[in-house]
Amino acid sequence: MFKKILIANRGEIACRVAATARRMGIQTVAVYSDADAGAKHVQACDEAVHVGGSAPKDSYLRWERILQAAKDTGAEAVHPGYGFLSENEDFAKACAAAGLVFIGPPASAILAMGLKAESKRLMEAAGVPLVPGYHGADQDPALLQREADRIGYPALIKASAGGGGKGMRVVEKSEDFAAALASCQREAINSFGSDAVLIEKYVQRPRHIEIQVFGDTHGNCVYLFERDCSVQRRHQKVLEEAPAPGMTETLRAQMGAAAVAAAKAVNYVGAGTVEFIVEQTAYDQPESMRFFFMEMNTRLQVEHPVTEAITGLDLVEWQLRVASGEPLPLRQDQLRIQGHAIEARICAENPDNNFLPATGTLQVYRKPQAASFERGTLRIDDGVREGDTISPFYDSMVAKLIVHGDTREQALARLDTALAQTHIVGLNTNVQFLRHVVCSDAFATAKLDTALIPREAAVLFKQDKVGLPAAVAAVVAHRLQADKALQGPDPFSRRDGWQSHGVAQRRFEFVWQDQPRSARLSYLHDGALSLSLDGEEAVSGTLRFAPEGSGLWVQWGGARCFSQIDWQGETAHIFTPQGATRITALDPLAHAGEAAQEGGRLTAPMPGKVVSFAVKAGDKVKAGQPLAVMEAMKMEHTISAPQDGTVVELLYAPGDQVADGAELLKLG
Repeated sequence: MFKKILIANRGEIACRVAATARRMGIQTVAVYSDADAGAKHVQACDEAVHVGGSAPKDSYLRWERILQAAKDTGAEAVHPGYGFLSENEDFAKACAAAGLVFIGPPASAILAMGLKAESKRLMEAAGVPLVPGYHGADQDPALLQREADRIGYPALIKASAGGGGKGMRVVEKSEDFAAALASCQREAINSFGSDAVLIEKYVQRPRHIEIQVFGDTHGNCVYLFERDCSVQRRHQKVLEEAPAPGMTETLRAQMGAAAVAAAKAVNYVGAGTVEFIVEQTAYDQPESMRFFFMEMNTRLQVEHPVTEAITGLDLVEWQLRVASGEPLPLRQDQLRIQGHAIEARICAENPDNNFLPATGTLQVYRKPQAASFERGTLRIDDGVREGDTISPFYDSMVAKLIVHGDTREQALARLDTALAQTHIVGLNTNVQFLRHVVCSDAFATAKLDTALIPREAAVLFKQDKVGLPAAVAAVVAHRLQADKALQGPDPFSRRDGWQSHGVAQRRFEFVWQDQPRSARLSYLHDGALSLSLDGEEAVSGTLRFAPEGSGLWVQWGGARCFSQIDWQGETAHIFTPQGATRITALDPLAHAGEAAQEGGRLTAPMPGKVVSFAVKAGDKVKAGQPLAVMEAMKMEHTISAPQDGTVVELLYAPGDQVADGAELLKLG
């Protein structure tokens, strides 16, 4: 076994690998960029080496610096994690040339499966079912258009060297193909250095089911069952679970055998995932499901913890043992499924604004308490701590919540509880959106396909589950906090509105659910309060602070709830078991004239790079017309005109880096 390994990655996967290595008595070396100098993964390892600037191309993708770091620290092997260099055959070759073990498959397997068109041909020869499509080398746009027309719409354009949903577009009709192809190729060359694509028939009501495979250097290969990854946004996974709901033993055996055949076709070694697209004629007819090979990821997957949960195995330990020359620890007939596991990816993004990535500081990062769960049923994988910054340079994922239960229903309940206990302040996240998905009827009853999120949009987006009591608690708490009125030695020294006679009243304004509201708060006798919103009939209630200021108990209008409140400036972030919301104190004078000053401005919705402009100065535009394309967190985002007008001036050029809120162009 290795004595020391270098982890050529960052964030939660670097922390994850380091944890297993530490348990096995293996020393670890971290690498870090300028942006990650104080990162959690740096402290998780025994040594750390600086490898360059904040952008991945200046650090985590500079393999010559990483290899030098391995040599300088005496590492014997390199674990690439996922992303970055994990599926780069040149890096795998360079490791071997430098006398280092690459903890992953042979470079030949990475190459064969990394080019999607070539992998399709290999799978066809191996007898693995394929989706109808075009996987040829000729990339002439006119030919690609003809092939898409031949295959039929909707059609799927995919970057041949891609993965993770990048460089992928669904095209509904022929006239949209050319623009989608150009956008796909731009994103592909930016992410993978190649603009080659393949075209496939877009399967209707599809499920994304993948099989975890493992091979060793002794010719053994097994599958560790399946994961359902159908719940996706922007073709990227949101929730993953194992085993797949509705999976029959017959279908599991067929898909497992196909996955092993795929792995053996390229002499695979180590951890890999064979991904299938599964067609279903109806949600409740698993016997009708047909599966087709989609791609093979020649690395450890983000969602590997759910497989670990249902098998009781440590896949990173298996990786290390196989890479050091040991045979697989178990045979196929020794593997068993135990219960059900679900993983939720917590990301810095705004689901209600087309999942726009968010950056900022984790001012509050409160994680679920293990004491609230049975031993071994909750796991949190992350690479950040409270106070850390989520930057625009890397992926938007903050953490992964993994729960395990005896049944899917039990796992769902535990996941919702864990999400309810996850409190993040400082930037937008998808935590509440994940709760909406988990609690939706479609997900709860396993009516799964990759279109679940857009199909269920009415119950997933712009949902505030908190209601009036928690909102009232936040408003009252705001006034109490502003007056520092938690306690006083006697009634006359308190500043919470108490007075010896009459009723004290306060009026204030705030924003809740993006709407301005007005309130009148009356302090009654015996600790009671009365509050009227927007001139409506007043509702009475009581407010009691929990011990040590940990939250508020609110009894209001017949409802009782517990709220935890965290402050960011004048905004109160309210967390309750039902959900979360926020209230911002409103000073009308402070915002006077802002709307007028903002007229004619078009600003960047997040930090990133300007990819292109679709207009020039003097062009007349219509509301909703695309004006520019930005790239942030490895994804492209289209900026559209908010209103009709004329382009007065472009303030940046393609390739420029811009800050959040930077004015991109003037619209008259």
